[in-house]
Amino acid sequence: MCGRFTLAASPEAVADFLGLEELEAFPPRYNIAPTQPILMAVNGPANKRQGILVRWGLVPTWVKDPADFTLLINARSETAATKPSFRSAMRHRRTLVPATGFFEWHRPADKKAPKQAYWVKPRQGEIATFGGLMETWHSADGTEIDSGCILTCAANPKFARIHHRMPVVIKPEDHEQWLDCKSGEPRDIAHMLQPVEEDFFEAIPISDKVNKVANSGPDILEPLKEETIPVPPEKSTSRQKKPKPDDGQFDLF
Repeated sequence: MCGRFTLAASPEAVADFLGLEELEAFPPRYNIAPTQPILMAVNGPANKRQGILVRWGLVPTWVKDPADFTLLINARSETAATKPSFRSAMRHRRTLVPATGFFEWHRPADKKAPKQAYWVKPRQGEIATFGGLMETWHSADGTEIDSGCILTCAANPKFARIHHRMPVVIKPEDHEQWLDCKSGEPRDIAHMLQPVEEDFFEAIPISDKVNKVANSGPDILEPLKEETIPVPPEKSTSRQKKPKPDDGQFDLF
């Protein structure tokens, strides 16, 4: 899953990483949450890559009233090409979502025990790009809402100790093909919808400050002391329950 993330790199570094000609200045963001604006890179006119801001929580074009619609902050990559909510965006409006890390919560076997929060960041480099989708919803009175979501996939064995899902990571060498929605169909980028290698991310245990969206300073990223860190047990992939078709689709965490 990906229900909160960070983007604390400089606008110049983000623009360079995404191959954008220009990008408006923005402050570091340490606790980005659903419904907030998020930065996405798309192919603009003349195939020039550009950065846009969209609401995090995709609204399909066929929705009558966004206020009555469940937030779609994530899309399962395994079914995004066929699900009515994501099918059109997967074919025509694939995006890149820059992040300097994301948050995940490990749920202990003891349901009475508190969840442990982790900040998961790239082990090498400052920025990673997640696969994203966007839509533009139009109301009868002409109002438009640009919205988007982040694609997820099954977790690699190492990350599965924390959670069974993780964001789809699009590597820089695949950016161009991923964003090419004119000549490339979903089947052409299916090989990118795989869990990233086990050593790509490092998971840092942090305090529960991140649980509150109002806590948005860099202090929420401070690591816990080793003696306070609960160690998630190894999970046997052969014994994991298969998720239901829509399992996790609408979860925040």
